[in-house]
Amino acid sequence: MSESYADEAVIRRVLLESRTWAFVGLRDNPGRTAYDMAQLLQSRGKTIVPVHPGAETVLGEPGVPSLAEVTRRVDVVGVYRRAEHAGEAADEAIKLFAAYGPRGDGEVRAVWFPLDVIDETAARRVRDAGIDVVMDRCPAIEWARLGLPR
Repeated sequence: MSESYADEAVIRRVLLESRTWAFVGLRDNPGRTAYDMAQLLQSRGKTIVPVHPGAETVLGEPGVPSLAEVTRRVDVVGVYRRAEHAGEAADEAIKLFAAYGPRGDGEVRAVWFPLDVIDETAARRVRDAGIDVVMDRCPAIEWARLGLPR
């Protein structure tokens, strides 16, 4: 995997400056990594949007069945699905961000593929659309590694 999808400056900016994360694959299941990461980011002041076909409420936030049905502006789409589904989620994220219009100065737009979710073809499509990409990285590990404030 290319290290260009683990740029420290991008990771730092995404973690510090983002406000809202859409979590693709997030269900109300505390035994899942997506739940842990959503809870961590929520504890750090981020708003979460659970995205799952069941549209469950998770951590007090109402869910939506797909990215196409997200009605609020999001800064980051976290793809917490198996790698074989990452391309579909990436394409939906590109459409979601395109609906916002041109990217403004300092605006965070990113797709985050967590540990072991690797799809370089999907990541290139996201990057070619002008969206930052982080791949094969864990928000919790990166937060600690970079010594970011709690």
